[in-house]
Amino acid sequence: MMLKYSEMLLDRASNQRKSPEWLAIQKNNNSRWVLTHSDQNYFKQADNAPLFLMLEAVQHLDLEAAVFLGVDENNDNTPYFALDLTHTDDALFAPLLVEGEFGDLRKVAVILDNQSASLLALARGLGFWHRSHCFCGRCGSANKSVSAGHARLCTNPDCQHQTFPRTDPAVIMIVRKQFPDGIERCLLGRQVEWPEGVYSTLAGFVDPGETLETAVVREVQEESGIRVTNVQYLASQPWPFPSSIMLGFIADASSDDIQVDKHEIDDARWFSRTELQSFGDWGDDTPGLKVPRVDSISRYLIEHWVSLGD
Repeated sequence: MMLKYSEMLLDRASNQRKSPEWLAIQKNNNSRWVLTHSDQNYFKQADNAPLFLMLEAVQHLDLEAAVFLGVDENNDNTPYFALDLTHTDDALFAPLLVEGEFGDLRKVAVILDNQSASLLALARGLGFWHRSHCFCGRCGSANKSVSAGHARLCTNPDCQHQTFPRTDPAVIMIVRKQFPDGIERCLLGRQVEWPEGVYSTLAGFVDPGETLETAVVREVQEESGIRVTNVQYLASQPWPFPSSIMLGFIADASSDDIQVDKHEIDDARWFSRTELQSFGDWGDDTPGLKVPRVDSISRYLIEHWVSLGD
């Protein structure tokens, strides 16, 4: 199964994109432009289809800030560029809002093909990274975009430190346990800020000097008080919301007495497969318990565990 946001098939042309001459040719080679604004993507108002604009539609904007995304080798080598309009004068892109509008990718992703969703997520993530790295972390001088938007260079001639887009590794895990009644249950928790009734798999960021498996054991212990063993990797998912990659695992619990750390999560419970069948979906207005959004790896992990009981 290909998880949502994980099918970015463009050739990123890592070597060629370093050449300003090559990039200039790409911009004029029937290029497509992916717009973002304040971590939102650009969609057609009528049906929420992603809008990829031609160069003529954006050439009045500051294209020096564009980020090269890659070349679609399966579609006449069409080059794609991302352009973040967050700090652009509203009047300059107001004409673009006649046909399209900026919206939350995660709310639309369920109706998008995975390649489009992956491309939009990449553009969103790189836009966030550029806005959050305007200044050098070493000397505080202004950074400038280089390498077609895939690096930022300190403008202080005595520093010239380069910064690259970061991806924060986070582990996410479905924890299972066979109870004395013969029923296997999984451990799910919820954050206080989530919609009422939503429960999901536990997750957390990997600490420096820590293996992924150790992070799984630590995070489950910290959040729920449950001890786990037999940690096994299942799948990964890019998660540029804003800058993570989710690394999915399944693990066996060696204890079952939940002791929630309220500083970490709001609640945690054991659920059987039968109980999960009565859950609604995130976004469902009806009362009751709900599973996470279908675009998330947490949903995939839950469904994977449920399928093991078939």
